Amino acid sequence: MAVMADTTFILLIRHGENEYVANHKLAGRTPGVHLNDRGRAQAEALVKLLEEQPLAAIYSSPLARCVETARPLAAARNLPVIEEPAFLEVDYGDWHGADLRELAKLPEWRKVQHTPSTFRFPNGESLREVQNRAVAGVEMVRQRHPNEVVAVFAHGDVIRTTLAHYLGAPLDLFQRIVVQTASISVLAFHDGAPSILAMNWTATLPKLEIKTDPAAAAHPTDGSAPSGDATAVIATAERR
Repeated sequence: MAVMADTTFILLIRHGENEYVANHKLAGRTPGVHLNDRGRAQAEALVKLLEEQPLAAIYSSPLARCVETARPLAAARNLPVIEEPAFLEVDYGDWHGADLRELAKLPEWRKVQHTPSTFRFPNGESLREVQNRAVAGVEMVRQRHPNEVVAVFAHGDVIRTTLAHYLGAPLDLFQRIVVQTASISVLAFHDGAPSILAMNWTATLPKLEIKTDPAAAAHPTDGSAPSGDATAVIATAERR
């Protein structure tokens, strides 16, 4: 009897806009940073954008701007928002609340941009530590949710360092990855093997589907790839 491999989709969603983003400031873990009007509109738009996706669970960084972005989707699906510290924003230490335009004038800024793997934020985390905990969080979610689609709401640098890991790209190149507010990046795990199906997506996603019929997976009728390819579980690939 044929056995279907486990496939898990994880949607990495950056929080919506807030006044720190709008004013080019580094919010980090500053308490009380809430979505602005545009951010709330982005959170509501995600409900429509993801309405066809068979979400089984919703995780979020514990920070307010992430939880607020996740709540409309969670309410629409009658799912709880599971707060997970692994997806918490970078601890930027002494740089919290600073103007990015002023930080860019510091000599340390060159390290952040060109050799981030060697840099630790003053009295804060290193980006290597951020990547390690975020990837560990993704692996935890993957193992907890076989054959399910899961949304994870997190922060720009958390998502970018995670994507760099699964791309097999050196951490020093993670700055080349763009992750806008309320964008979606899609990881697929087929028997644990990762694939990246989308990055920084702000338009309609193809509908994700878990195939449960081994025969149908081996001989798809919808034009998708055989089950050996993680993309086989995308039933409709057109971008509507």
